[in-house]
Amino acid sequence: MKPLGPIPADYTAIDGELAIGGRKASALVKEARRTPLFVYSRDIIAARAEALRAAMPERLAIHYAMKANPYPPLLEHVADLVDGLDVASGGELEIARKAGYLAREISFAGPGKRDPELKAAITTGVTLNCESEGEISRALAMGKALSVKPRLAIRVNPAFEIRGSGMKMGGGAKPFGIDEEQVPALARRIVDEGADWRGFHIYAGSQALDAAAIIETQANVIALAARLGEEAGVAVPDLNMGGGFGIPYFDKDTPLDIAAIGSALAGQFGKLPERLQQTQFAIELGRYLVGEAGVYLTRIVDRKVSHGTTYLVTDGGLHHQLAASGNFGAVVRRNYPLAIASRFDAAAEEEASVVGCLCTPLDRLADNALLPRAEVGDLVAVFCAGAYGASASPANFLGQGPAAEMLV
Repeated sequence: MKPLGPIPADYTAIDGELAIGGRKASALVKEARRTPLFVYSRDIIAARAEALRAAMPERLAIHYAMKANPYPPLLEHVADLVDGLDVASGGELEIARKAGYLAREISFAGPGKRDPELKAAITTGVTLNCESEGEISRALAMGKALSVKPRLAIRVNPAFEIRGSGMKMGGGAKPFGIDEEQVPALARRIVDEGADWRGFHIYAGSQALDAAAIIETQANVIALAARLGEEAGVAVPDLNMGGGFGIPYFDKDTPLDIAAIGSALAGQFGKLPERLQQTQFAIELGRYLVGEAGVYLTRIVDRKVSHGTTYLVTDGGLHHQLAASGNFGAVVRRNYPLAIASRFDAAAEEEASVVGCLCTPLDRLADNALLPRAEVGDLVAVFCAGAYGASASPANFLGQGPAAEMLV
């Protein structure tokens, strides 16, 4: 038997069935008229943002990393809860603008920005986090050609990373950002050429659950930004400190201690070097804000036994939940939080594997999990589906198409 990940504490049962936003899973599926279905809870997102605000220093701005979940109704909901938005493509920028975000609230990161994306960012007036010397040169030239002063920051590739992070975004050779030793001269160039200099973006890693590691990294980020500003002889108007806040996906994972992080960061803010006294600080979070607020509902279409293993075959799968299937950067596949939504408060009584409908052995949602006995027609719920689910999975693989989405 392989243990399941921890189901977020926000979810309860109504008449024995999983409830999301105060409504039974079956009622939500009936409204959507089909499965598979992603359901996102307004209340859980709002509660997470409120708890984060309470824990972090008042001086710290909170940005939403749109790549986690760009579903437009969710994006509009989050707009009332955060101070800014971080996008990573021209397509995301367009969606963000349609959702009502102001240009001054948006920053644009990501390597390989194409000229039309640079033009859209410069003409719109968002902050470009430049990832290379070549990108800086293109942005400066485009600004002059358009007679627009581009808002430019430098994304720094620091020499350090977040210890124990699930995905390394800094340290060593990386396609992201500019190596820290190259930054001072380029920052000076941006200022000297008359651009609207916005400071630094320093993102070391993501999906960290160790508060001590995040505290250490944030201290390193602050020290690095101050040193780079000194060496360049420039002000640091803004410092995007990245994110990295993780959520529990797997057995024995524990929630991140944000109170400890907030307390340590307040201490850092109390002893800032002179170069950062006037700096506006921000963190960018995606999965931490919306990950646990999402549930993926899929229906069992077949039940079979093969060589003693019970398989519950669903109409969903990795084409919507690539991460839960273990195919989104995992080295060893472990089970996400999962339940039989139709029998949410029933006792577990059998070992079964939950698989999807695709013609590949990679399409697995749970391996050898202890579950209530489930039958054809029952709904399965995969939790922690609010981030890197619908938009980060190959929805059109084998012609399956996207899942429905709903904000409740």
